Amino acid sequence: MRKLTPELVFYVVVGYFLVLIVISFFTSRNSNTQSFFSANKRSPWYLVAYGMIGATLSGVTFISVPGAVLNDQFAYFQIVIGYLLGYFIIGVVLLPLYYRLQLVSIYGYLEQRFGFWSYKTGAFYFLVSRIIGASFRLFLAATVLQIGLFDAWGVAFWQTTIISVLLIWVYTYRAGIKTIVWTDTLQTTFLILAAVVSVYLIKDELQWSYGTLIQNVQESKFSKVFYWDLNSPKNFFKQFFAGASIAVVMTGLDQDMMQKNLTCPNIKDAQKNVFWFSIVLVIVNLIFLTLGALLYIYATEKGIVLPAKDVTVMKDGVETVIQQIQTDKVFPTLAFKHFGLTTGIFFLLGIIAATYSSADSALTALTTSFCVDFLGVNDKKEEREKRRLVKQVHVGFSVVLVLVVVLFKAIQEANPDSNVIGSLFTAAGYTYGPLLGLFTFGMITKNAVKDRWVPLVCILSPVLSYVLNLYSAELFNGFKFGFEILIVNGLITFIGLWLLSTNKKAL
Repeated sequence: MRKLTPELVFYVVVGYFLVLIVISFFTSRNSNTQSFFSANKRSPWYLVAYGMIGATLSGVTFISVPGAVLNDQFAYFQIVIGYLLGYFIIGVVLLPLYYRLQLVSIYGYLEQRFGFWSYKTGAFYFLVSRIIGASFRLFLAATVLQIGLFDAWGVAFWQTTIISVLLIWVYTYRAGIKTIVWTDTLQTTFLILAAVVSVYLIKDELQWSYGTLIQNVQESKFSKVFYWDLNSPKNFFKQFFAGASIAVVMTGLDQDMMQKNLTCPNIKDAQKNVFWFSIVLVIVNLIFLTLGALLYIYATEKGIVLPAKDVTVMKDGVETVIQQIQTDKVFPTLAFKHFGLTTGIFFLLGIIAATYSSADSALTALTTSFCVDFLGVNDKKEEREKRRLVKQVHVGFSVVLVLVVVLFKAIQEANPDSNVIGSLFTAAGYTYGPLLGLFTFGMITKNAVKDRWVPLVCILSPVLSYVLNLYSAELFNGFKFGFEILIVNGLITFIGLWLLSTNKKAL
């Protein structure tokens, strides 16, 4: 059976990015800063909806969700069901607000509602959140390229990371979001094809019918979806409401994702985009979970030893070394070293598409937010000066992403049992919580706040959330927080803002 060779991986990667650069060339003609920020408000809603699937799923979903099936079964689907509620809130509450205020950066709402310091605090938390999220995703892409290509050539991981970020910079630096709306369409296609084709080819190699596939997955130990134990982080209600909150904050309160929605010509088109996109997203996530079960069933059937590291654990008061499977490496290892050539190529295209469709828009959104929220680029009169600032910031955030990805590599080597999808949502719980509290307080109350104290509240709320999470079992009779720590964080921020309320009414 032919396998992917480093040379073939190289040709696939080069060919893929040449296509993206060609798209960038055509979409960037006659572009300006408004093209970079908002695509001149001319994006078709169906194009945005389709492209957002790839941007939302990312390489984290492509690799980490199937890998996590080993330990979490299909519990992640409880979060996915919660997404539907979250996207409904985005469509009926947040999008009308953003379009009514004609925002380029959604954090401009906080300035109009509360004041200068609230505005800067919200924008700052977005920058931190998106840098962490984008770096997680790029870390996965760089890891895959390292396994499939650069290890064989003796290239160091930090060099792989630089190459990955440079490729993104090349096709986004001129037209920003205008280019990304189109490249996301191509990347989503490869992402979905990779998942579907991988399922089909694994089924074919195991000589199963579709009926046998469904039956074997359902009867496997991996297929459990619903968990009702209140003390478990996998409890349905925890996961469902965490999913709704994650959708609201990581899409509705995130400049990266909303920047795509705001490129639609009007509110009705933007709402159609969100509603259709949310339905398709549920189906695609179910395919990825099924793929995860198939990976472990396939490895068992073929007697394949999965990638693992020695981990020291305490057992009966004695330190014991055990082999722990590195779940985030299961799919890439099987694709590159055990599956056939076709599956390997589709996997490679899928992971590249999944990762870069989220990372490229993240880089653009970081540039947009910093330029608009901190440098006031929209207040500049000269287009030449605007373009200069945008390019400088774009380069700056590219460097930041490289540094953070390399840092994540060092952390992962120190904690080999970590799971990226879990780490991403945990980080989101602490960094997006203040945004959730700020926007919720602003929309459901009419109270003004003492604006200069808002940054302090938004610093203390993640700290208090972390302490509660750390001691939750002792404080709440065995109860442990999961991803819903995001809701707790937002609630603490909300209470802090309420304590800062004045008798004056906000305009």
